[in-house]
Amino acid sequence: MQKTLIARAIGVALIAASGGASAVSFTDGDKTLDINTTVNGFYAFRTTEDDRGKVNNSGITNGLLPGWINFVFTTKAEGLDIKAHVGFAPGLNNDSSVVGLPISKSGSGRQDPYSQIDTRNLYFQFGNENMGTVKIGRDIGLFAQKVILSDMTLLGLGGTTGASIPYNTTFGMIAHGYMYTGFQPQITYTTPNMSGFSASVGIFQPSDFIGSGETSTPGLQAIASYDWTGSNPGSVWGGLIHQDTDEGLSNTNTFSARGFELGAKMAFGQFEALAYGFNGKGLGLSTVGALFHSPYGETDSSGYFLQGTYKFGATKIGLNYGENKDKGGTLTGSNKFRGTTLGIYHTLNKYITLVGEFNQEKSSGPDAINSGGNGDLKTRTISLGGIVFF
Repeated sequence: MQKTLIARAIGVALIAASGGASAVSFTDGDKTLDINTTVNGFYAFRTTEDDRGKVNNSGITNGLLPGWINFVFTTKAEGLDIKAHVGFAPGLNNDSSVVGLPISKSGSGRQDPYSQIDTRNLYFQFGNENMGTVKIGRDIGLFAQKVILSDMTLLGLGGTTGASIPYNTTFGMIAHGYMYTGFQPQITYTTPNMSGFSASVGIFQPSDFIGSGETSTPGLQAIASYDWTGSNPGSVWGGLIHQDTDEGLSNTNTFSARGFELGAKMAFGQFEALAYGFNGKGLGLSTVGALFHSPYGETDSSGYFLQGTYKFGATKIGLNYGENKDKGGTLTGSNKFRGTTLGIYHTLNKYITLVGEFNQEKSSGPDAINSGGNGDLKTRTISLGGIVFF
């Protein structure tokens, strides 16, 4: 197949390139409507261990990607390329009590989880190869975008906080080497491709860092990258994120939340290597949601991510490792999150990829996610399943 497994996942997740995995295409004159989708499912068996002992659980769950159906309209008018994208991301899971995921049916005011629709993509853009492109709407963020799209667990499951509790998506290696970029309201400008170099900068819906509900300035994100082809194709990139916080109702001191990232990947024949690192100040815990809410003041966050994959015909094997650290602000100590995944990804045919993964994670520190005051948390997950693109 001409596309790698990761490229196929990106094609469905972002519809970033022409010739993506389109199930149906309708053309009327100079207007085209493409429809494509992905569906996945996995059996996950997980062991968790802390000072209280060891617990085993299992579940049937989505992977790092949810289900996805995309409607993409493209046309050209008066020298401008125009695109509009509407994407819905449902999940196969029953319910969850976690914020931002399908809501549990139990409890006062709760809603049936099946009534929720996760609208991740809702934007339009216009431009051309000379002026670049302006995007307005909701789409994937810029900061930490390229690393998650290069994470091999995008096709699988990676890690999750509890296989017995259904999630609409799992975490992959999020929080273990990088922060989650998310899908955010934005107005973003992307330069033309200048011999492999391109850059994007945008203003984003501000996050309610302090909890007052008041934010007077938008967030800012930017990324610049250089991509090359040839016998050793690859990419290098750097990104920035910044937002001023406003004083909360409890007169919390204001600060500037900011961060930067650097990443690179390169292929050597059938082997591809990836290295990435980030550093943040005031972005909150470097876990899921860290870019959206920071109740911990001006925390220090940092992390790095390493990955190597090798392809044997239709089968790709990979190993990655990531580590995040958080300290400062109102945290009572230093927290560390470490994780590694060994994965096998087999292209059964042009539609279906079968996946098997072993993931191991460890959280340590007084404020570490899921430690619950019960010492270091160790988790191991074995997952088997598959994903279809059409």
